[in-house]
Amino acid sequence: MPPRRLLPFRIAAELGAFAAIVGGVVWLAVHGASAMPYRWQWARVVPYLYKSFEGEIYPGVLIRGLGVTLAISGWGCVVTLLAGLAAALLAMSPSIVGRAVARGYVELIRNTPLLVQIYLFYFVLAPILGIGREMTGILALGVFEGAFAAEIIRAGIAAVPRGQWEAGESLGLSPWRVRRYIVLPQAGRIVLPPLTSLAISLVKHSAIVSAIAIFDLTNEARNIIADTFLTFEIWLTIAGIYLVVTTTMSWFAGLLERSLAAGRS
Repeated sequence: MPPRRLLPFRIAAELGAFAAIVGGVVWLAVHGASAMPYRWQWARVVPYLYKSFEGEIYPGVLIRGLGVTLAISGWGCVVTLLAGLAAALLAMSPSIVGRAVARGYVELIRNTPLLVQIYLFYFVLAPILGIGREMTGILALGVFEGAFAAEIIRAGIAAVPRGQWEAGESLGLSPWRVRRYIVLPQAGRIVLPPLTSLAISLVKHSAIVSAIAIFDLTNEARNIIADTFLTFEIWLTIAGIYLVVTTTMSWFAGLLERSLAAGRS
């Protein structure tokens, strides 16, 4: 750790380097935009973000699409956690069939494209289960991310010292109760930071549900571009919205990781 008297200079140097990088990126963007034979019309984007009528502010179609994206991502995280936990427990079970099912699920999902899986869910499973487009997108995202969550949870469970298992067994607890009351609470503290990172990836991957005509943020952007031809303005706005959402989630994930680290120390 540097001496305390040098910390202000180090912070100032880091802030200066960050400002220089941001300034360089902004300069490149402005210079590139001015060199393009394109007439920018940012003012036309504002009504798609919000509208004002008689002193009241109403969300535009992009904000409503963002609400759909966040809802699908939130429920997708629930499915991800359930699918990942079930697959991780099966992978570590004494049952050969259970381990084979878990391994087959993880390998199949992780080694096939998400877009193909969404189409299979939409055209094959959705008619069988009788579910709509939104639920299809939630299940497809949850099952896809659940394969990655399974490996994270399995690694977290394996990281719990063997002595904790033996301590629970010495108290006369069944293997299920040992997992539920002793192992999983400790593994939860280990896997929570990487699972929050996986949730951020899920938000970004949720843009692909527009392929099955869900009116999320990306699909609303496509419709606006088809009507107005504001290609660059709309896509840059969408990128900025996703950046704000994922950066905020990353910030909360960092706070969570630091709080957990402080609790362990």
